[in-house]
Amino acid sequence: MNKVLLILVDGMRPDAIEKCGHPFAKKVTAGGVYYSAARTVMPSVTLPCHMSLFHSVTPGRHGILTNTYVPQVRPVKGICEVLRAAGKKCAFIYNWEELKDLSRPDSLSFATYVSGHIYGYEEANRRVSEIAKNHISADAPDFAFVYLGYVDAAGHNSGWMSGEYIKAVSQSFDCIENLCEGISDDYLVIITADHGGHDRTHGSEEPEDMTIPIIFSNPSLSAGVREGGNIIDIAPTVCKVLEVEPDGDWEGKVLTV
Repeated sequence: MNKVLLILVDGMRPDAIEKCGHPFAKKVTAGGVYYSAARTVMPSVTLPCHMSLFHSVTPGRHGILTNTYVPQVRPVKGICEVLRAAGKKCAFIYNWEELKDLSRPDSLSFATYVSGHIYGYEEANRRVSEIAKNHISADAPDFAFVYLGYVDAAGHNSGWMSGEYIKAVSQSFDCIENLCEGISDDYLVIITADHGGHDRTHGSEEPEDMTIPIIFSNPSLSAGVREGGNIIDIAPTVCKVLEVEPDGDWEGKVLTV
């Protein structure tokens, strides 16, 4: 493994992965390395959690506390900047526009945004996964980030663990399976979430909001369920796989894969 595909399903709780019963979800959780009760950061809100994932520090350090981006007062380099400085190619395919500020100018080799609000998140998920699949096949980036927003939208519309929500989790795994079909064994696939949710919201310290899955999938891995794990550990782990030195300000640790 010398490349990474990071797939984030917004708002996906670990218990929803089991409940949806998707065959590919069963395959990657049983056949990969599965941190089934990892933690996100407070506030458990989409943009702060993504900033923590990409910059390996808590919101108290990067300063993003809502879904509105503001420049960091004491900037920490994100994963795309670190990888770009090491000569790696980074791709970014997403369907929630507020994520555009996760990387700095000239750190991406490829970026595509598909509006979930215009196309609807179910269709935007399909489009994002197809674009990502085609780009990875054509260009083989060292690091590709793919964001799927349908699950979070379903949670806010109908409630976490509702029928629509579980349907959205299953549809997301349809997209993930399509994206991963035929992918080179060079890629470590990471499937995760930014936060969970309860009722029709999230953002609290309740376990339903704070617990996330982190799944590592590759034929070379020894399958097993692991304890611990935090969203800020993902960036250092990506760098370890790509043999790039993590930024000195990062606070996360490398997860055992």
